[in-house]
Amino acid sequence: MGESLRLARAHFPVTALGYGRRLGLWVQGCPLACPGCIAKDTWHPGGGVEVGVGDLLDDVRQAIEAGADGLTVSGGEPLEQAGGLATLLRGVRQLETTAPFDILVYTGYQPAELDPSQAAVADLADVLITGRYVATAPTRRIWRGSANQEMLLLTPLARERYTAFQDYEPDAAPIQIGTDSDGHAWWVGVPNHPDTKRRLDNALATLGHPVRSVSWRRRGPD
Repeated sequence: MGESLRLARAHFPVTALGYGRRLGLWVQGCPLACPGCIAKDTWHPGGGVEVGVGDLLDDVRQAIEAGADGLTVSGGEPLEQAGGLATLLRGVRQLETTAPFDILVYTGYQPAELDPSQAAVADLADVLITGRYVATAPTRRIWRGSANQEMLLLTPLARERYTAFQDYEPDAAPIQIGTDSDGHAWWVGVPNHPDTKRRLDNALATLGHPVRSVSWRRRGPD
């Protein structure tokens, strides 16, 4: 399994991007460049770190052993690395699990825009959250950044876990905040207001925890 993915960052456990406790992977590179995107650091295709699919499957195994409920793939634009991502997701599907484990993939594309290789990735997901981010169309629906984005439930497991969340509007978008051992802060989530990122960054910096991106770590889950 010689393929790889270029990643911006990864983290476990993630609790603000899907059902339960999850392994989160953020791929590097996005040609869509949506105005107002909070993850501009993931746009450049040459950034991030190249990680072998085999190594990533080891991390998925460790996350499963630690009780993960699923895998969330965001970015960047995951479908720009369709070949490597399809290999990873096929490998995930072959892993032995003692409890249900779902795959959620974010993409800025609509299903009708997908080429055959991208559609093959979509076929391996339980949940797809689709559509470009539109800063002028805010939404309160959970796990989505703008009102045009849709949550597509593609499998029985997805319908069992996510049907109640399709139109759910929490009072506040779930945001997960943590700090590294060196005092730097990170946060994960989909803000439901375009100014949330600035406010969070400023508040954490005021508390003495300057924000940096969740980093890729070649060690086991927490």
